[in-house]
Amino acid sequence: MPSTAWIFPGQGSQRVGMGRTLAETEPIARVVFERVDEALGFRLSDVIFNGPEEELVATRNQQPALLATSTAYFEVLKQRGQLPEPMLVAGHSLGEYSALVASGALDLADGARLVRRRGELMEEYGLGGMIAVLGLSESVLHEVATASGVEIANINAPGQITFSGRAEALERASQLAREAGARRVIPLAVNGAFHSSLMLPVVEGLRPLLEETPFFRPNVPLVANVDARLLTEPDDLRAELAQQITASVRWVDVIRRAMEYGVSHFFEVGPGKVLSGLTTRIGRDLETAHAEAVLRD
Repeated sequence: MPSTAWIFPGQGSQRVGMGRTLAETEPIARVVFERVDEALGFRLSDVIFNGPEEELVATRNQQPALLATSTAYFEVLKQRGQLPEPMLVAGHSLGEYSALVASGALDLADGARLVRRRGELMEEYGLGGMIAVLGLSESVLHEVATASGVEIANINAPGQITFSGRAEALERASQLAREAGARRVIPLAVNGAFHSSLMLPVVEGLRPLLEETPFFRPNVPLVANVDARLLTEPDDLRAELAQQITASVRWVDVIRRAMEYGVSHFFEVGPGKVLSGLTTRIGRDLETAHAEAVLRD
């Protein structure tokens, strides 16, 4: 059997109705959604299953919704014996919370409260925005960032990078990227410049709750978004969740670090298959699977 890493998606993988069939047919999934509802003090599950979409995509709802749904998929797959044992876990931005819940480092209810607060703070301090740029090398994009005053937010795959910044800087970056030969420049539907220095007030606002939340040693290491280190100590995990709010999500480095440790199979645990697609662009020989396809079989 190939060595496996579990990977957990972040914002952008949500859709109205995700996890509803699982909750209707699998008691263990229903318990997950009920626990998140109880932790938050309202029925987030109604928004997840029925919408409206504008409520689900609100950052304060989207983040705990993805945590709940990814955890529901995880619990069903584990109960059915359809989830290979991992060597490592990783998550894309918000997905790090799901990875920590799945690896035993964070209680689900505590994780739900953390990401709900994280989303509220991101809405409150939502300055600027983000764009995705396709088809340029990382070195050229660093030049564009320096010249325009934006920051690299996500290094998702070769030729797929996102910028964060204020509106005028993003406009300048879009122009420079097109002039440099970018295949596409896409404004992202987010309410702030995530993973940039503009999110520093979010770090300060979330820090007290992070500090009082219990963290435990995970069953397997987490590959960190910020620098691709393997983390197992509770204080390091807590620090990672603070740092990743303003730091770039270095997904290419995360996957390559996992490969260095012998991982060749990546199992995406959550709605959609965004990370599976990114992962095979990083390593063409890598094997991927995603929860929705496995549960349909």
